[in-house]
Amino acid sequence: MGLIISSAVLVFSAVISIIINRSLLPKISVNYVSMVIGGLLASIPVLNALVERFDPNIFIGLIVAPLLFFEGQNTRMNTVGRNARLIISLTVGMVIACAVVAGFGTAGITTLGLPLAFILAAISTPTDATATESVTMGRLLPQREETALKLESLFNDASGIILLNMAILWYVNGYVNYSQTLLDFLYSAGGGLVVWALISGVLVYMRQSMLRSNSNFINNTYNNGTPLKVIYLLTPFLIYFVAEEIGVSGIIAVVFAGLIHNAEGERSALTNPKLSYDSYELVDLISDVLNSAVFIVLGIMLVRIATDKSVTYNGSLIWIGIGVILYVANLVIRYGYTRLVHHLDRKSAWIFALGGIHGAVTFALAFTVATTQVKTSDFNLILMSESTLIILSLLIPTILFRWLLPKQMVDQELAVRTKATRGQMVQVGIDLVQARGDLTAEIKDAVIFDLRSQDGATTTKQFVSEWRRMIRHPEYSQEQMNQLVTVYQKVFQAERTFLMDAYYQNGTISEIIYNGLYKEITMAEMVVLDYGVNA
Repeated sequence: MGLIISSAVLVFSAVISIIINRSLLPKISVNYVSMVIGGLLASIPVLNALVERFDPNIFIGLIVAPLLFFEGQNTRMNTVGRNARLIISLTVGMVIACAVVAGFGTAGITTLGLPLAFILAAISTPTDATATESVTMGRLLPQREETALKLESLFNDASGIILLNMAILWYVNGYVNYSQTLLDFLYSAGGGLVVWALISGVLVYMRQSMLRSNSNFINNTYNNGTPLKVIYLLTPFLIYFVAEEIGVSGIIAVVFAGLIHNAEGERSALTNPKLSYDSYELVDLISDVLNSAVFIVLGIMLVRIATDKSVTYNGSLIWIGIGVILYVANLVIRYGYTRLVHHLDRKSAWIFALGGIHGAVTFALAFTVATTQVKTSDFNLILMSESTLIILSLLIPTILFRWLLPKQMVDQELAVRTKATRGQMVQVGIDLVQARGDLTAEIKDAVIFDLRSQDGATTTKQFVSEWRRMIRHPEYSQEQMNQLVTVYQKVFQAERTFLMDAYYQNGTISEIIYNGLYKEITMAEMVVLDYGVNA
């Protein structure tokens, strides 16, 4: 019950943060809004008690895994194949370089032993693609650096986990077993690929068989989309927990499963267009909520750590210095590595280095140390140091990207021309309705109201009046409903013809305007055909 209540509180808080961001603070990243709400939640004892103690396994399995799955689904397998050498370089070569420099640097500057220093260094290597968006909001990230950061964050979690396991064994046993570490890495990564291939293959085959069956029973039962959506949404959880249960990388498994589902979606979109559209919209919604939930949890945990008197390191503030060392070491190596190995220019290398933001995975890995034989005082040091690293990795790029990245310009002229074209398009539909002599005045008024709403030209007062009329209005016969649907179809066809003439014949509108408004008409028509209309 506690997990259910905690999940409900996080989802509700995530929705609130999205609403606040979209309606009140659109120029601030929703991730920062979510962190503040999480901090406020943890500051109020009654609300803080509703959220269970942080469990890294549940956090990664229920929030991070589906996010990585959906992120993988947004990445084409071809992109991964073309960038395989880059991925291996960034997620193996660069990760090891960062861990070595951060580990020896921390041990050399402080009084920490090498095993503990390398635990700290290993946790500091994974980056978070969703967190990167919080520091680039309103700024244009170059395509090459954006692709590299995205691919790196998809695959470097497994490397960080393997290095962390190696460092913990070093801490406990007093020595490093290099051959065992290499075997563990190969087993974890390779096993994750096997689990991904087996389960994804079965699920994709099952979904496609259900989707493409010619049986009337199957069509009526499955092609409405609900069972297929359920199977799809359960996929990342099933793959992650099965992989983790047998001791291989669940992260690798869900990422590659997402890549496979990208290819599936591309080649089956027209088999059931409504299912495909609904699935994409559902994924967008869930991704927004889960991403917001990640930063709400982050805000909660930062406040809990700051207010927990038991989380100290012998009264010392050494954790601040260690957090700075970890951040600087990672930043310098990321810059130097991309300059020397990938031959990026200075600006591009700095953008890539600063774009390696630490977030959910770093926090979760820090908490996994609590389940090992690491001493409590050392665990507290790890927790506070990594918290400092996360905060620095968010704040510093937010400031520096204001100078390094160009501002994302809003094309005001495009917005004005789109609005004007939409108004002309809607007027064509209104003229068609008014010219129809077979429609009653009541039906004409209702359809025209909807068309004006399409252009955003109706007020809340007008809506309330129309809403009250609908409540009192008796139901129409099937024949009358068919007539209404026909009217809307003719209206949408007239709007579509207007756009095609303006773009193809007259050349008075741009391709961007044409595609955007054409999509609006298609979506409106889909709503009418799927759900019907009432007048």
